[in-house]
Amino acid sequence: MRMGFKKTLTMAKLSLSLSLFYFTVFSLLLSLSTSFDPENPSVRRILVILDDASLKSSHSIFFNSLQSRGYNLDFKLSDDRNIALQRYGRYLYDSLILFSPSADSIGDGSLKLKDVMDFVDSGHDLILAANANASDFVRNVASECGADFEDATAAVVIDHTSYSVSEIDGDHSLIASDTFIKSDVIFGRENIEAPVLFRGIGHSVNAASSLVLKVLSASPAAYSANPNSKLSKPPVLTGTSISLVSVVQARNNARVLISGSLDMFSDRFFRSSVEKAGSTYKYKKSGNEQFLMELSKWILHERGHLKAVNIRHHRLGETNEPSIYRINDDLEFSVEIYEWSGTRWEPYVADDVQVQFYMMSPYVLKTLSNDKKGLYYTSFKVPDVYGVFQFKVEYQRLVIQAYLCQNRNLIPVRPFKHDEYERFIPVAFPYYGGSFSMMAAFFIFSILYLYHK
Repeated sequence: MRMGFKKTLTMAKLSLSLSLFYFTVFSLLLSLSTSFDPENPSVRRILVILDDASLKSSHSIFFNSLQSRGYNLDFKLSDDRNIALQRYGRYLYDSLILFSPSADSIGDGSLKLKDVMDFVDSGHDLILAANANASDFVRNVASECGADFEDATAAVVIDHTSYSVSEIDGDHSLIASDTFIKSDVIFGRENIEAPVLFRGIGHSVNAASSLVLKVLSASPAAYSANPNSKLSKPPVLTGTSISLVSVVQARNNARVLISGSLDMFSDRFFRSSVEKAGSTYKYKKSGNEQFLMELSKWILHERGHLKAVNIRHHRLGETNEPSIYRINDDLEFSVEIYEWSGTRWEPYVADDVQVQFYMMSPYVLKTLSNDKKGLYYTSFKVPDVYGVFQFKVEYQRLVIQAYLCQNRNLIPVRPFKHDEYERFIPVAFPYYGGSFSMMAAFFIFSILYLYHK
């Protein structure tokens, strides 16, 4: 009787262990299945790190908008020691939202600066918001992405000409800015009519870098300073050089949003009315919601995300892709390019897409023709250089995905075989004539020399 009870208990433990094992495997497979899929960019997991749990409710409009668009948000506090971006060599999330500007460390040091930058370097997206109390950690992350926040203590952006008249503090630090970047790819086709409310810290970007762009700038009269103290020296950041919100389009297609204001994401700023100084018109609602919703669509690849498929190349007049080309062969190349609209892939139409046929450097650079349905094509002659080549399509345009495709297959190009050369080369006819004339002259000279008396 006792032996039967022990056997039953052992079987129950075994059954429980197997159930836990299958549950763990299922959870792992489920997490992997919801990871970033280039074929369906909107189905993604986002880690949201907050300074305070109250931000989840005070910024609920922004978070609810992301969730309504199909994103799975995982909220964690900045002091949570279980914060991790990857496990067993796999990234657990596809995007990261850092709404913890005052946190000196994330997860008590479990998430380091290197981890965040490796996350971006691996092609993932980042949304970072700071304020006047931004920690060194947040400043260093922004600096690594190409944006340098104001170093002065408690410095904020002040503007005495483009402030919101609803500001009651009198320091004109609540800015109403409408200096947006002109880009339908980022903001869509609808114009943002109302100014965007901003209260926070400004930053500068490297003007020589084509990867960092200012999407919301300060007015020429703005400057960065501490509103509670007198200016002892000229401000470091002034005028339109102050960027309020910037974006980064990395070469690996990762996208980064850097904002100097956490308040601009709040429900209060979303619902607030705006009356810009010097204007007689009062907007019932600020442009923050439209501005950030449209901007987040670009950051999260709902807009401006391209893919290249069906790369084909073959000799002119043929259909099969050869294993090797010969120099001076006539070659045809084609590729299909589509853009993600947020719900489906649509043909991308442009007249400036180019293909490179390169070895160590491009030997052929051709602009592709298109049929207005996503198919791009061209033809060219294989260069008179033998070696190993590749096809590459790079589309480096403003806020459009910079890297499209690269044919990973190596394409050997060989010289002519000995029996493939022309028997008589037309350009060598003068040399042929010189050789035969020399032979004839030598023959005549020999006859004359031998038989002349």
